[in-house]
Amino acid sequence: MKDVGHRQFKDRLYGQFALIGKALASPHRLELLELLAQGPRTVELLSKESELSIANASQHLQVLRQAGLVDSRKQGLFVEYRLAGPEIFELCRALRIVAENRHAELESLVREHFGDRSDPEPVSMGELIERARDKRIVILDARPAGEFAAGHIAGAISVPVERLQQRLRKLPKRREYVAYCRGPYCIYADRAVEFLRTHGRRARRMLEGFPEWKAAGLPVEIGSAKD
Repeated sequence: MKDVGHRQFKDRLYGQFALIGKALASPHRLELLELLAQGPRTVELLSKESELSIANASQHLQVLRQAGLVDSRKQGLFVEYRLAGPEIFELCRALRIVAENRHAELESLVREHFGDRSDPEPVSMGELIERARDKRIVILDARPAGEFAAGHIAGAISVPVERLQQRLRKLPKRREYVAYCRGPYCIYADRAVEFLRTHGRRARRMLEGFPEWKAAGLPVEIGSAKD
């Protein structure tokens, strides 16, 4: 004899799980979550960085909020969004790892866009932890200054990729640089490494980004850069 009550429970249970899947079933919403993994953002800033209209970005954020993936709060005249919790980034990372392992097209797409990223060989988080004590190593955050202020690897310096040219004289050739940015598919660190190597500096990029570093429970700092 069927247990109707238990069947209804299962349907409702998996229906709740499916709400999360539906909220993630949009490339725009996944990008918004990745941006929010760097720190809180207003709708206006998210709209600009994702190249969505403010109305469209707001609609996507409402879907994410209804699914419990993001929170919002009023900051003066603006509404600021943030990830609802650290597990949201872990969910996005798990999705990324499954895609990397199961979709060969993803590897081809990344290679087509980034080229060969094995020269110079990337630095893993473990290697960076071991080498961070070496005063000759400079950890360079290539993200926008606002993201650095919201949180960065302890001891890192902020040199947004668009400011590398004007900051070059303050980056001595005798040091070695490890650049990082938003994550594996962010191009800021790649551009920073290319620029530094072109101008006679030893430079490599970290494999992961700041959200992965933070999620691993490694030392982070909050605050703006001091020039």
